Amino acid sequence: MRTLSARARLLTSTAALAVLAAGVPAAGAALDDRSTPSPTVQGAPSARGKAYIETRLFFGTERPDGGPAVTDRQFMGFIDTRVTPDFPEGLTVRDGRGQWRDAHGTIERERSYELVLLYPAAEARARDGRIERIRSAYQRLYGQESVARLDDATRADFG
Repeated sequence: MRTLSARARLLTSTAALAVLAAGVPAAGAALDDRSTPSPTVQGAPSARGKAYIETRLFFGTERPDGGPAVTDRQFMGFIDTRVTPDFPEGLTVRDGRGQWRDAHGTIERERSYELVLLYPAAEARARDGRIERIRSAYQRLYGQESVARLDDATRADFG
């Protein structure tokens, strides 16, 4: 059996990597305020739009103190008075069912709401305080231990 020299193995490995790299598409672009689409990835459509942040808040409806659950009417009143003034551009509310482990270690299952907010990434710092006030207000008004928050960078186009 013939073995290759170290130089021959290096040249063979380098050539193989070059062939593999040639077939891999360049993908991904940093999120910024440019409205130019990012490159396509093997037939997928180009990302369009501008840099946005999508914040999702999760509101439970059962009260830890055993009081009555938050009703649809109460929740939509909360949206009208506490959320819409800070996010008049629009929002989405989804009904849900969820579960989580409370401060005592008990798994709680309850009806819930998911609030989706979408705003320009350039406004993220200014919007953060507004979102935190919404979370705190709901916790205080309805005796909740927490309101979960998820933030994701995304691109949005309203054309």
